[in-house]
Amino acid sequence: MARDDERLERAREEPIVGGLPDVPGIGAAIRLTPELGVHLRGLADELLVNDFPGASIDRVEREMLATAVSAANDCFFCMDSHAAHATAVMEQTGTTDRVPLIDVVKVGSSDGFDPKMRSLLRIARIVRGDARDLTAADVEAAQAAGATDADVQLAVLIAAAFSMYNRMVDGFRARTAPTPDAYRERAAQIAELGYSAQPVAPGPR
Repeated sequence: MARDDERLERAREEPIVGGLPDVPGIGAAIRLTPELGVHLRGLADELLVNDFPGASIDRVEREMLATAVSAANDCFFCMDSHAAHATAVMEQTGTTDRVPLIDVVKVGSSDGFDPKMRSLLRIARIVRGDARDLTAADVEAAQAAGATDADVQLAVLIAAAFSMYNRMVDGFRARTAPTPDAYRERAAQIAELGYSAQPVAPGPR
């Protein structure tokens, strides 16, 4: 089945777990309790937004790793939303030359990335499948390509965390948008304010 057709099929699904808040995707988990929301949003900020000591990869590259993991786990909500977040950060920082790479990671490829990011994408994809398959040789290859210890740490942490987020979304069968464009408005807010900031309600039209 083509990706666009599969996305539309997902968008027609209804949640299979009762008592969920009437919001799409990971919001269904975030809003179950106030405390859970604080921790899930805070974890996303720590891994994707906030300074990480020793890391050389930027916010866009961190969002790309989250997108790649979500694509490998076939979680359309997380794949499309983090692709939108990466795009919004690029638009904010004037680095839109990297936008075509979004479609590359969505199909499980690393073509067009520099050697460092290719090695980190490889690490993230291995960890999301079976973390024990990651080898010292994989880590050494990343370091030889210019990755710092902190970059490797982030690749592992993002792979583990987003596999968790993906399973929350798809385990609930939380609602998924029929088109990636649905995530653009919230993505712009996240690019500016991070994940812990509450969504800004649209003004009068």
